[in-house]
Amino acid sequence: MSRDPELQDFRDRVHCGVLLERQNDPWQLDKAESTRNALKYRRGKGETLIINHGGKGWWDPHSDAKGDVISLVQYLKPGTSLGLARKILRPLAGAELQGFHALAQPERPPRISHEDRSQSWRWNQRLALYPGSTTWRYLTEERCLPASILKAASHADVVRCGPQGSAWFAHRDENETVCHVDIRGPAYKGGLKGGAKRLFRFGPAAIPRRLILAEAAIDALSLAALFGIKDDTLFAATSGGMGPQTLDALRGLLRTMAAHYPDAMLISAVDANPAGARYACLHAIMARETGILFKRLRPSIDNGDWNQVLQERSRP
Repeated sequence: MSRDPELQDFRDRVHCGVLLERQNDPWQLDKAESTRNALKYRRGKGETLIINHGGKGWWDPHSDAKGDVISLVQYLKPGTSLGLARKILRPLAGAELQGFHALAQPERPPRISHEDRSQSWRWNQRLALYPGSTTWRYLTEERCLPASILKAASHADVVRCGPQGSAWFAHRDENETVCHVDIRGPAYKGGLKGGAKRLFRFGPAAIPRRLILAEAAIDALSLAALFGIKDDTLFAATSGGMGPQTLDALRGLLRTMAAHYPDAMLISAVDANPAGARYACLHAIMARETGILFKRLRPSIDNGDWNQVLQERSRP
C-alpha cells in the first residue's frame, strides 16, 4: 500500500458510499437490505456493491473484487491513473452520504455499563446472604465458615451473594458507603473495577480495643470463627496490598483506638509467607506510630492463611 500522504488522506476521509452516490450514473442505497455496518448499493441489473469498515472498504458480492476508496475509483472506471483518481477524490474529502441518514437510529441516552455504576449501587443490586444460596454453600462447604458467623456477617451487611456462587465483601468509607467490593468464589478472585479500597470490617465493636487485621475478608471471618466474636474486638481485612486510602483508613482507626483505650492493640494476622512478613512489619510500624500495642498472630500452616487453618480444624 502506498505511503503517499494524500492517498492516505483519501482512504481516511472519503467514504466509499459518497463516491458511489456522486457518479454520473449514481448508485442507489438499498435501505431495506442495508445495515449501519454494511451498506448495500445497487445500479442496474445485477450491479451490487457492499460498503463496509465504516465506509473505508468495499466488496463486490458477485466477484472477488474488493479494496479501499482508491481501488473503487479504478474499479468503477478501469484504467484510471492515480493522477486522475486524485482529481476525482479531492472534492469528496469529508463529504457526507446522502442516503445514510435514513438508517440513522434515534438518539438514546448513553447506556451505563455495570463498570460505570457506583460500587454502592452494584452492591445494593445483590441479594443478602441467606442459607441454601450457592454463595452460602460455597462459604460453608468449601471454606468451612460456620453458619453462626455467616448469619452475623449477613446481619451486619458485610457480605452478599454474588453471581455464580461468589461472595461479595464490602469496604465502606467514612460515611458508611460501600466504596469497594472484594470478591471470592469457586472460580474467581478479585474485586469490582473502579473501587477504592479501605477496610473490610466485621465485629460488634464501634471503637475496638483489639483490632485483628488479616489480608482477605474470608480470613477475617475465619479468625472470628476460630477465636470467637467478642464485644471489644474488630476483625478486619485489607484485601491484599495496601494503597494510600487503606493506609489512611487504618491509621485513622488506630488513632481512634489509642484515644479511647490505653491498652489498645493491633494484632497482625497476615499470611504465613514472605509477603505476610512484610505486611506485619508495616503493621508494627503503624502501631508504634499511633501508640498502641502490637502482636503478630501467625497461621500454623507454612505459606498458609487463616482460612486454611479453619479448614484443617473443621474437616475430619
